[in-house]
Amino acid sequence: MDQKQLIKWAFTLSLITIIYNLIEGVVSTLFGAQDETLALFGFGVDSFAEVLSGIGIAHMILRMKSSAIETHDSFEVTALRITGVALYILAGGLVVGAILAFIYQAEPSTTMAGIIISTLSILTMYFLYSEKLKVGKKLNSEPIISDAKCTKTCFYLSFILLGSSLIYELFHIPYIDAIGSLGIAWYAWSEGKESFEKAYTKKLSCSDDCC
Repeated sequence: MDQKQLIKWAFTLSLITIIYNLIEGVVSTLFGAQDETLALFGFGVDSFAEVLSGIGIAHMILRMKSSAIETHDSFEVTALRITGVALYILAGGLVVGAILAFIYQAEPSTTMAGIIISTLSILTMYFLYSEKLKVGKKLNSEPIISDAKCTKTCFYLSFILLGSSLIYELFHIPYIDAIGSLGIAWYAWSEGKESFEKAYTKKLSCSDDCC
């Protein structure tokens, strides 16, 4: 593929990311609320935050069609700040929810939905990460490589949900769902911090391999 085709494929991947996270967010929050599983509900809310971030990435790739870019523009900075706020709120809410779950000894009715959704997410995020990384390297584009690394974070997040959901479903260990939600809260806080750092510096790249 030539450069034009590669950028088009990168944009398509960004659209897939947005659509998938939107569907994942709706399904996860619905089942999370229905089954009273805090980890799945938090995972779903994080997916909505990823939609906001994905819109900023899609906008950035569209700008690449006309010229090389070096910093985020005002639209992308606003998207990053909104994403950061949403992720901070999510992290705080999950911590409070986990504390209440410990106090009131709340447990989910089932975590089967979490197992299915996280498995699908692992497969999807691995595909997106691999393809974004390939395109980014072929274009020698740090922004797209950076986006691929951020997708890898979602890949790891899915493993946290899968682990907590699978352990609870098999062994019904008390509070494992709450512990899993704390793991998601930590990732949400880290992602939120990274979003604000990018908005402040307007840099296109992540500070490390997992932004």
